[in-house]
Amino acid sequence: MNKNVCDGLDRRNLLKTSALALGGSLLLGDSAEAYPMAVNTNSSPSTLKITDMRVATVVKPGPSPCPIVRIDTNQGVYGLGEVRDGASATYALFLKNRIVGENPLQLDRIFRKIKQFGGHARQGGGVCAVEMALWDIAGKVYNTPAYMMVGGGKFRDKIRVYADTTESKDPKVYAQRMKERKESMGITWLKMDLGIEMVSDTPGTVTGPSNLSEWEQNQLPHPFLAMEVTDKGIAMLEQYVAAVRDAVGMEIPLSMDHLGHLGVKSIIRLGKAYEKYNLSWIEDVIPWTYTDLLKQISDESPTPVLTGEDIYLKEPFKVLCEKRAVSKIHPDLATSGGILETHKIGDMAEEYGVPMAMHFAGTPVSCMANVHCAAATQNFLALENHSLDVPWWSSMVQEYTSTPLVKHGWIDVPERPGLGVTLNDDVVKQHLAPGTGYFEPTPQWDQERSWDRLWS
Repeated sequence: MNKNVCDGLDRRNLLKTSALALGGSLLLGDSAEAYPMAVNTNSSPSTLKITDMRVATVVKPGPSPCPIVRIDTNQGVYGLGEVRDGASATYALFLKNRIVGENPLQLDRIFRKIKQFGGHARQGGGVCAVEMALWDIAGKVYNTPAYMMVGGGKFRDKIRVYADTTESKDPKVYAQRMKERKESMGITWLKMDLGIEMVSDTPGTVTGPSNLSEWEQNQLPHPFLAMEVTDKGIAMLEQYVAAVRDAVGMEIPLSMDHLGHLGVKSIIRLGKAYEKYNLSWIEDVIPWTYTDLLKQISDESPTPVLTGEDIYLKEPFKVLCEKRAVSKIHPDLATSGGILETHKIGDMAEEYGVPMAMHFAGTPVSCMANVHCAAATQNFLALENHSLDVPWWSSMVQEYTSTPLVKHGWIDVPERPGLGVTLNDDVVKQHLAPGTGYFEPTPQWDQERSWDRLWS
């Protein structure tokens, strides 16, 4: 059978199974009278229609813009989603005219209609934001949390968080910051950024061409920058890892990111140097598209390799898993295709014995979409959080104004309908991107038209 047909059947069967688990054919077009008592009595599922899409863009420290999407319906039920951090709201807004008038409960139909407009990295953000918002609507209509509809239940009641730590060029200071993450915040999985820029101002640590243009630095993939780390540089980098392990112990998982845009051989040498520190992974060592080179690194480095935050849809992840090019995968739900697609990515990887961590750096809206997916996916490891030091982050949603969303390194899986969060209007308005409004009308996107069909 054609693989695309199989994927469609998988998605459709998941939706049907979720519907039946709730006591009725929730997504199959039955009349309102056929729905179980749990259905929101303020809505009529069979006549529900999308009427509008609006955006409010929050800026987190960094600065990193995070566009929050709201999809409205003709029955007052709305859904929240989020474009990936750092991406333009345009990725979502230009989909508006393609979804207005659709029944938001037809998730598979809508996803198939718009997924062609997503792409790798931030370009998938619009499709994913819409997908999150549709699950939020569906959960509210059927009065059930998103994880129940996506996966038919959950494997865990709370989600482990892993977190990076602000770097310091002083290994002792860096190690102390990591220790505070563990002891003061209760984080049970740590991550450190440790790139060659930490040592490159010391002569004899890095070999590479000087005076690279901005284009070369930002656009050329790692293998084409001719950048290599020396034995002296590796020894200095190793001092940081040793200091951290001395401070936090060997028992806690420790991951590493941002090694630098290095050549394949340098990555392998670093992987060997870090072996004694038992890292959980080294992340995004080269662009994920170089599958054979990733496999070479994985084969020769005793330190596990992980990648995936820039990958859109399941198929590229399957290639990495089939070829044993990585030890773990790392989708960002706001890039990979949304809640259900990421759940399918996890299930696929599990068949190859590959566990799944999840990349995340947005607001509580996208965070809770990740939480529902993580709860419903068996091979999940840990969810990233970049906002532990942002005091107002949790209070962006009403449910966490008086208690933090992340508690001692964990997030409780909510039992509230949909994603389980409601925006705290006052707090969100205080942190909007300059010159932007709060869910202002978007009539300029009502008439966007094009010939979207991919075949003649």
